Amino acid sequence: MWKPQTLNLKPTMSSPLKKLASQTAIYGLTSIVGRLLNWFLVPIYIGMAKFTPDQYGIITEMYSYVAFLVVFLTYGMETAFFRFSTLQEHDSKKVYSTIIYSLFATSFIFIVFAFLFDQSIANWLKYPNNKEFVTWFALIVGLDAVSSIPMAKLRADNKPIKFAAINFANIGVNIGLNLFFLAYCLPMYKAGQTNWLIQTFYNPEIGVGYVFIANLIASIVKFILLLPDMLVARFSIEIELLKKMFVYALPLLIFGLAGIVNETIDRIMLKRMLFETKGELATMTQIGIYGASYKVSIIITLFIQAFRYAAEPFFFAQEKEKNAKETYAKIMTYFVIICATIFLGVMLYIDIVKYFIPNEAYWEGLKVVPILLFANISLGIYYNQSIWYKLSGKTKFGAYIGIFGAFITVLLNYIWIPVFGYVGSAWATLICYTSMCVVSFILGNNYYPIKYNYYKIALYLGLVLAIYFATTQFSITNFYIKHIVHSLLIFAFLGFVYWNERIKKVVI
Repeated sequence: MWKPQTLNLKPTMSSPLKKLASQTAIYGLTSIVGRLLNWFLVPIYIGMAKFTPDQYGIITEMYSYVAFLVVFLTYGMETAFFRFSTLQEHDSKKVYSTIIYSLFATSFIFIVFAFLFDQSIANWLKYPNNKEFVTWFALIVGLDAVSSIPMAKLRADNKPIKFAAINFANIGVNIGLNLFFLAYCLPMYKAGQTNWLIQTFYNPEIGVGYVFIANLIASIVKFILLLPDMLVARFSIEIELLKKMFVYALPLLIFGLAGIVNETIDRIMLKRMLFETKGELATMTQIGIYGASYKVSIIITLFIQAFRYAAEPFFFAQEKEKNAKETYAKIMTYFVIICATIFLGVMLYIDIVKYFIPNEAYWEGLKVVPILLFANISLGIYYNQSIWYKLSGKTKFGAYIGIFGAFITVLLNYIWIPVFGYVGSAWATLICYTSMCVVSFILGNNYYPIKYNYYKIALYLGLVLAIYFATTQFSITNFYIKHIVHSLLIFAFLGFVYWNERIKKVVI
């Protein structure tokens, strides 16, 4: 007589998922630790250096342009490198040399242009007395663009130790110089104390410019460390191969630029739209407060960045496997679970997390943190979905979706900034990324259908939203009781996830 038997009650993970998890740990940990360390520069700027919101607004705005320019100067070649170096009809060495010298040429032209027109660009940025900002950032983005390909090659060649060492060297120099200039020299100077180090290396008139100088020196160090990996490439550019890669990468460039528009245009538009009506001080203060609050929400972005480092080459390699689409679907579910848990952790402990910004003048911006956290979750879901057009070769749809998202971002910011200020920008970000998810889902089902478990995704995201809103309606004044209750709620959510995700195998 046959009897049903229940086996393997514990959740299991298939080999490909274990591989992705290990790669996320190797490459992603480097990224997370690195960005986390850079993340902690915010308390240095706001706490130790005591930058006012309008001063921090300068940093926020300038790095918005950097994000845009780095994407522009790499023009999708990082993904093209992963794609073409794995195709049998192309020599991976030729692919590498063609890309690296192409980036050398375009970055050099960009830097020369910036040096020639530094004052005009500074005038346009409304920093007419700081044309040095233009030349510093031209060098930063040019060096970082060229460095991106040898760093990608280290990932493709599975060299995590070297990858991590170079990343940490770059980050260490940046943080070390920030600490030297802003946590040592600046307080000493304000206290009326001096020594030969301060007299030699510190000029108080530079102010927030030391943030940019530290970044520039760190980028130079990274470039020098990667130079041997660049020089091994044969000095040759195969024009026909470059054309093919550019055709593949052009939609990704458009998507990348559109993505940066979605991510950073709000801070640029805040200045352009409010500068004349509210004045420089009030405008830069809004940008500074918004930028600091954005940093709080970026904790989910840290995980997404780590995931993407490992996921992109993994997805391409997994494509040949029989159950690839099932693997992609499982990854999406696990990804959402982690993001939902991070959301709960941040929002249920926001009265502790807020001390990451050690200045109450910035805390009014915390109201946008849950909006931005959920916006970043939507962005992460979209990144997972985007594999359909990369694997199917229909990268033009990535450009279309990116342009669609950029249009929504610009339109909503244009309408809402004059009325709601940076709060309108936060809502525009959420609506943009959610809309992109919906459009990508519809198109993906037509061209490269993957059966994601959207029921579970909606269930987990809806549950964490319900928990969060419930905690906002019931105020617990006692600090310890409040956080005990909030901790129990997080554990309850994780317990439900474990129960819902358990795998039962019935053999008859």
